[in-house]
Amino acid sequence: MNILASKAQLRASFLRWSLFLVPLTVLLGFTSGQFGSPDTAWFQSLNKPSIFPPPAAFGIVWSIIYVLIGFALAMVVSAWGAYGRGLAIIVFALHFIGNLAWTPVFFGMQNMTAALAVMGYVVVTLLGVMYVFWRVRKVAALLLVPYLCWGIFATVLNYQFIVENPDGGDTNESGAVESFKL
Repeated sequence: MNILASKAQLRASFLRWSLFLVPLTVLLGFTSGQFGSPDTAWFQSLNKPSIFPPPAAFGIVWSIIYVLIGFALAMVVSAWGAYGRGLAIIVFALHFIGNLAWTPVFFGMQNMTAALAVMGYVVVTLLGVMYVFWRVRKVAALLLVPYLCWGIFATVLNYQFIVENPDGGDTNESGAVESFKL
């Protein structure tokens, strides 16, 4: 048997990668959130679906999910010599771009339909990430299960926003929201 690294070396590598990737993942998620906000007049004017959770839940849930994503990625990145490691990192990077794009598309561009497409991409590519992570480190794939559940919920929630606001929550050029009910 040819061993590339001892278990102690792999644990040390995982620790180092975790100390880098967990904060980086959280920081990237936070930075993405700065390109749009639920505090806009547009979002405040939208009819909220019945499944819309309290606004504080989003910050809590996403913080936990980004930490789990960071640990899962650290497990894969630190798996030196594991078959499929490089592919798993590439698939993750392509997936994570979609994750980071959703907030700017939904809140920044105020485009719920495009945001729904982004969420579809996120969920489908997350399944691919989980598959390639599973081949490298099974625990890494399992750490992404809460993310998958939340991603599916977010997709349904995004769809419900479209259903509740068929006009797209359009604003006029001054930014003032007009809403008329007959």
